[in-house]
Amino acid sequence: MVANPTLTRLALRPIQMGASGRRRVTATTMLAPLIVVVLAFLGWPIVWTLVLSLTNKTITGATASHWQFIGLANYRELFASGSGLVHSVLVSLYYLVASAYIGQAVFGFLIAYLMQRCPYAVRAVVGSIIIVAWLIPEIIAAWMWYTLLSNGGTLQQGLHAVGLPYSTWLISHPMLSVSLANTWRGVAFSYLLFAAALSDVPRDLIEAAEIDGANAWRRLVRLIIPLLSTTILVDLVLITLGTLNDFTLIFAMTGGGPGTASTVLSVFMYQQAFVTFQLAYGTAISVVLLAVGAVFAITYIRVLRRQGALNMVR
Repeated sequence: MVANPTLTRLALRPIQMGASGRRRVTATTMLAPLIVVVLAFLGWPIVWTLVLSLTNKTITGATASHWQFIGLANYRELFASGSGLVHSVLVSLYYLVASAYIGQAVFGFLIAYLMQRCPYAVRAVVGSIIIVAWLIPEIIAAWMWYTLLSNGGTLQQGLHAVGLPYSTWLISHPMLSVSLANTWRGVAFSYLLFAAALSDVPRDLIEAAEIDGANAWRRLVRLIIPLLSTTILVDLVLITLGTLNDFTLIFAMTGGGPGTASTVLSVFMYQQAFVTFQLAYGTAISVVLLAVGAVFAITYIRVLRRQGALNMVR
């Protein structure tokens, strides 16, 4: 008697579904401790931040202990003209593009790409210098750049010694100054990421492109960068989130000044929460900062998924 294949599949389906269900239960059980930790240390603070932004709580005064819910009043005030939010968002975007995208991603890739053509000794020396800059604590790096670029600092004294004029960059070009400092300190991450990815590019593909007559620029644009597209997106996700939340470097170098010239969202939040003591209002700014970061993260993740789907098709 010959078994019916259709009946056999129908008979085995409950067993297969049961095994799949058991695997899901096992995976959920194993991940449960991690889920609890994430909810405790990330989920609850986010929820409490959202709740606090809907109150009138301050650090001092009567509303410090006897606060009440005021709904969206903080957000209405925040998005009103003259609140400084738009200026802080634009300054944050400048800082993101200059120090993260151009300073870290682009220069990190270029350094990693050029180091491939250099002898091992050169790669070791350059890589060590870049990594040491990354390992220096942020507050110390901020102080180093402050003493370099401030009025009477090392750069000014050196230029004056050779008869060259110098205008204090921390006053005349504050955002350029902090962007250079953040680039110097953070380029190591992108460099290491791209160096590892470039080492995995098949050599035979590059040699085949050379044989076909592709010059160095065409090999870079048409071959290497497309192969590294996923790595580039991952790097952009991580440096975007890190740069948007950067506070110590900017506050230690400029304090958000002169005036509001370098007041990014994180500094604006600090000033409102801990300088003017409007804790709930500052918390509302942190919610906006969280939303901006979420928009970038969701966009990058969707692009990453699309890129992964294209790679599977290929």
